[in-house]
Amino acid sequence: MSSGAVGSITSEDVHKFKQGPDHLLVLVHGIGASSSDWTYSKAVLKKRLGSNFLIYASSCNSYIKTLDGIDRAGKRLADEVLSVIHKTGSLKKISFTAHSLGGLIARYTIAVLYSSDTLQKDLNDGYKTGNPENLECSSKLGSIGGLEPINFITLGTPHLGFIGKRQFPLLLGSPILEKLVPPVAARFVGRTGSQLFLTDDEPNSPPLLLRMTSDSEDLKFISSLAAFRIRILYANVSYDHLVGWRTSSIRREYELAKPSRESVDGYLHVVNVEYCSPVLSEGPPRFPSEAATAKAAAQTVSNTQKTAEYYGSMEEEMIRSLQRVGWRKVDVSFHAATWPFFAHNNLHVKREWLNGAGAGVIAHVADSLKQQELSRTLIAANL
Repeated sequence: MSSGAVGSITSEDVHKFKQGPDHLLVLVHGIGASSSDWTYSKAVLKKRLGSNFLIYASSCNSYIKTLDGIDRAGKRLADEVLSVIHKTGSLKKISFTAHSLGGLIARYTIAVLYSSDTLQKDLNDGYKTGNPENLECSSKLGSIGGLEPINFITLGTPHLGFIGKRQFPLLLGSPILEKLVPPVAARFVGRTGSQLFLTDDEPNSPPLLLRMTSDSEDLKFISSLAAFRIRILYANVSYDHLVGWRTSSIRREYELAKPSRESVDGYLHVVNVEYCSPVLSEGPPRFPSEAATAKAAAQTVSNTQKTAEYYGSMEEEMIRSLQRVGWRKVDVSFHAATWPFFAHNNLHVKREWLNGAGAGVIAHVADSLKQQELSRTLIAANL
């Protein structure tokens, strides 16, 4: 096929051949919540993104189902996503936007759905079928549920768990509370609580959140993240009563710069956007015998110093591993909002009348999704 014939395909031709939505956007709620949390955001996203997207708010982990473990919730979400994919034959691409705990659940889900088989298509197939859609070059790093992974977005997600000073702001930074809560977290918020405080399973077993920063034989946590065209973290710099800035932006303490007080690019309360390139590291995250001893201390509150050492070492290992993929980090500040203390739920506008200050954040999310979609359409039109 001559290059002239390839160049004759336009974006209008691509649109003409579409039959139903080809991009699945999965919205994942946080702890103790439900799909209704996305009512406002779903409406805005539909309006701004158009009919090319199938926007689906997950409902399989509503309310108390979020308490029986990130792993179990992740498997349920994987089954739900596969069901949607099987019912919608036109789908070719997939993205996730998740709030709070939902980001960790989504990370587990994509590892379950990940396949290392590439989606690179034979260009000749596009000409043989007369369908320009077949000319799209998909991810060479694998697929998610058989679809091409595009965007992985989290809003206020505790990627590093609730470890370290003020990473669970509800405890007010009190050393006493930060010492007492981890061992008893499971009594109040189930298996999920112990996983968030890295006290789950036996002392000699690496905590789930640490395991979720590397590939294992069965679940490819890092490879599945790397398969996405872009990964974006939205993090509150202050006023978030549940999730600290450091854990939601995957940064070390010294990497937290003084935030700007001015909104950027016309998106109200979005104060900083930066891209962090991948950082090479040697080997998988480490969990030495000393960590097992310190974990046992964290589970029983028997030794404050060992607990602090455990959390410090685990945080560094998780950051080091998660930085092996690039992230766009978006800092959000509701300091000028009427109700800044609702920052956590403002991020996804849980209730429009109460959390409407987050409208600029959702607009930023929508435009980020749209930007990737337009870039893919232009690639297909110019191949």
